[in-house]
Amino acid sequence: MRLLKRLLQQTCLHRFAWPRTDAFGRNYQICLDCGTAYEYDWDGMRQTGRLKPLPSLAAAENASQKSAEWSRR
Repeated sequence: MRLLKRLLQQTCLHRFAWPRTDAFGRNYQICLDCGTAYEYDWDGMRQTGRLKPLPSLAAAENASQKSAEWSRR
């Protein structure tokens, strides 16, 4: 499945949907054919690169708890 996704991303002509905003306030566009997401700059009205995934909320909470534990020691 990963191989198929990589091949589609390399050969896709990228037809994009209208820019959207995610829960974190980032603007992005998604290719209607392959599903690849790209960051979108509203001021420049252009894409700025692939959208990098944010760490999950659970992972962020775990990291903050671990740092709090280390500071108590």
